[in-house]
Amino acid sequence: MSIVQNKKAFHDYFIEQRFEAGIALEGWEVKAIRAGRANIKEAYVIVSNGEIVLIGCHISPLPAASTHVTPDPTRTRKLLLHAEEISRLIGSVERAGYALVPLDLHYKNGRVKVEIGLAKGKKQFDKRQAEKEKDWRREQQRLMRIKT
Repeated sequence: MSIVQNKKAFHDYFIEQRFEAGIALEGWEVKAIRAGRANIKEAYVIVSNGEIVLIGCHISPLPAASTHVTPDPTRTRKLLLHAEEISRLIGSVERAGYALVPLDLHYKNGRVKVEIGLAKGKKQFDKRQAEKEKDWRREQQRLMRIKT
């Protein structure tokens, strides 16, 4: 079940591979995500000290958050992956000029997971071409509905 998606990532990047990762969250963050107060539009993923971290993911705290914890909505969150996946991602990002982009925040077996994509940036003409293809597919669907 999807919580929030990053649709802009598909507009700005060619997604070549997808990975599902766990997130190291605090208790108030899990409650806020369950209440639908998460946003990953401006978020990005980087490699830091051999770890994969999510930066810029905004999780708004609930008004009834704990009194002894000061919530930081945009704190850096560690992503949990297998060691071989991390090494493969580090190699791709450093060597081949790829970027890591968060695509989706969802539940799996009651846990919050993030889907990250190994992506290559689109140029402006690529974006225009993709827009033309999308418009043409929409026009084809419209024409097929008119005929039947």
